[in-house]
Amino acid sequence: MPGIMMCDFITKKLIYSILYSLVSLCFLAGCNTPTDYKADADQRVYDIIDRKWDQSFGSRVNYKISDTEPASGDIQIEKALPASGILAIPQAVALATAHNRQYQLEKELLYISALDLRLARHEFEPFFFGKAWGGYARAGEKDLAGVGTGFDPDQAVQEATERRFDPDRLLDEPTGTGFGFNQLLTDGTIISTEIALGWGRILSGDMAGNALASMLRTNITKPLLRGSHRKVVMENLTQAERNTLYQLRSFNRFRKVFVILIVSQYYMTLQQLDLLRNAQSNYETISSLYEQVEKLVDAGRLLPLELDRLEQEKLRAQDRIVEAQKLYKQALDEFKITLSLPTTVEFQLNPNEIEALRDAEMTYPDFAEDQAIDTALSQRLDLANSADVIADAERKVLVAADGLGPELNLVARTYMPSRDFTSDSRHFTDWAQALLEMDVPFDRVLEQNIYRKAIITLSQKQREYEEAADIVALEVRQAYRDLKEAAERYHLQTEGLELARKRYDNTLLLLQYRRTNSRRVLRAQRDYFDAQNIATEALVNYTIATLNFYRDTGVIQVRPDGMWRL
Repeated sequence: MPGIMMCDFITKKLIYSILYSLVSLCFLAGCNTPTDYKADADQRVYDIIDRKWDQSFGSRVNYKISDTEPASGDIQIEKALPASGILAIPQAVALATAHNRQYQLEKELLYISALDLRLARHEFEPFFFGKAWGGYARAGEKDLAGVGTGFDPDQAVQEATERRFDPDRLLDEPTGTGFGFNQLLTDGTIISTEIALGWGRILSGDMAGNALASMLRTNITKPLLRGSHRKVVMENLTQAERNTLYQLRSFNRFRKVFVILIVSQYYMTLQQLDLLRNAQSNYETISSLYEQVEKLVDAGRLLPLELDRLEQEKLRAQDRIVEAQKLYKQALDEFKITLSLPTTVEFQLNPNEIEALRDAEMTYPDFAEDQAIDTALSQRLDLANSADVIADAERKVLVAADGLGPELNLVARTYMPSRDFTSDSRHFTDWAQALLEMDVPFDRVLEQNIYRKAIITLSQKQREYEEAADIVALEVRQAYRDLKEAAERYHLQTEGLELARKRYDNTLLLLQYRRTNSRRVLRAQRDYFDAQNIATEALVNYTIATLNFYRDTGVIQVRPDGMWRL
């Protein structure tokens, strides 16, 4: 009796040891922290992006999402302004590149695309697994424990109450505790291998029995007809590879458009500031004119009516200042939103930027319209995506056609259990299978529909590319015309401004000699004020038209600092 109790004690200790080992195994398998998984995902994703980044896309900077370690060349700038309170164009572009919400979204879309590619590649890598579990049941004074045996507690209780019980039944096919891997090959072959361990034990009164065995099991399934073509098997991976390339192109196209947007909005906001300065200058000019006329009225050289007219014009000039201030503040607030800055942040734009535009020599693109169109058709990244989508649709037709055929698979299975490691030294039988599985294509309505839709989709993608190419040509032609018009208007408005200034000076001189009245002087001043505003508008439109032309032709490149170059 003491010997049986000691045996039971040792057996229970073994049960607890194995269960403890299983728990420890599960713990070790999950020892990586979420931070480790994130770091590994980041490393793999950016390795994919770096390898796929073509030099023609531009500088490989400013593409990492905000919660990852930035690259050495990335723009890193806090949401802070210079101590002077004046924001220049390069600083504005840097702020927007670092913090603009849409820019952050585009970086995240690129990351997610590469993350999906990582998963698609993983489908062709070995899927290693390790699983372990066991159970325990008690009925009355009888105990039943199993590890890796397909343990069913309800069935265990039932069998523990039976008069006769064979613990080796648990080892007919030990499963649940073991290690192995699954592997998909590029020809569609699926290999599955598992090494499993099974153990069973029953304790009751004066009866005790136990069994322990291991097993090697392998399944191989190789398609011979449908699903055996390499392009068909790898279609998901191929599409994921191309989707990442498309997103890379889209991101870099976005960067070009984005920089032009920021610079253009800066100039348009600066235009509102210049209009405010012109309004203030107009008021000062009218106030100065008022003082001159007042002296002439006091000297009896002009009628008091002339002074009243100037007083009324001063009120109008003040009203223009109020309106110009409102428009400038509104434009500045909208620009703050683009920069992802709070609207309560106070700063001013650099007025020297508009003066630099005035001092710069007006230039035209050094190629003709036809050359510009040809350049855009070869350089535009969005058009390259549209062209490659046709190749995707052609592959989809091939894959759909493969699905119409019969399915014939060669299946091979092996089962090699070891002998029982316990004292009764039971042996198990090895076996192997080889068979053919066939699916005759009697019903292929679903596959037929998929195939027909794939052909239609191919035609659609071809038409979409033709339309996209036409739209690109249209955009370039429009940008070219806009640039020519803006250049001509800027030239004309610059001459008009000079004439308006001379006319005002001459009219003012005539007033001093009583050869004209204040009405003509005010009209000349009003025309000069309007000419100033129109000339500023023409200058900004010409600058933006130039940027848009280089954007639409695709020749513009984004520098590491976020600015652009040709």
